[in-house]
Amino acid sequence: MKETSLCYIYRGDEVLMLHRTRKKNDLNEGKWIGIGGHFEENESPEDCVLREVTEETGLVLTEYQYRGIVTFVSDRYEGEHMHLFTATEFEGTLKEDCPEGDPVWISKEKQKNLPQWEGDAIFLALLDDGAPFFSLKLEYEGEILRRAVLNGTVLQEK
Repeated sequence: MKETSLCYIYRGDEVLMLHRTRKKNDLNEGKWIGIGGHFEENESPEDCVLREVTEETGLVLTEYQYRGIVTFVSDRYEGEHMHLFTATEFEGTLKEDCPEGDPVWISKEKQKNLPQWEGDAIFLALLDDGAPFFSLKLEYEGEILRRAVLNGTVLQEK
């Protein structure tokens, strides 16, 4: 199972999203996601998110919070533990030459209508509601979310 970190960076009522349009063979192609990526050898979740945010955006996080872990299970892709963060303070200037896509500041309201994985709506709502640290398991069949389990309680099952 792969380990990744993902961060939603907030600036007022906007969130920094990455429109995945440039990476070859990208399982997130065409979708809008937060900023992040895969762990490198010996990295902690925090090490990974700090490195990935700087690599993809040019920004350096100065205030961030570890919010939860999302376990993805799929019939098409390798399983994944995604360590989820939010950030409200950063330094630097946003760069626009990310090799994976286009980083764009989006209003939180508009964010809900962008092409995303179905399960993203669940953890984005938890983030918006200020939920305490959580564990969310999302089980996919293709791109269809078949089951969602939050802290051991089934939220959705198809």
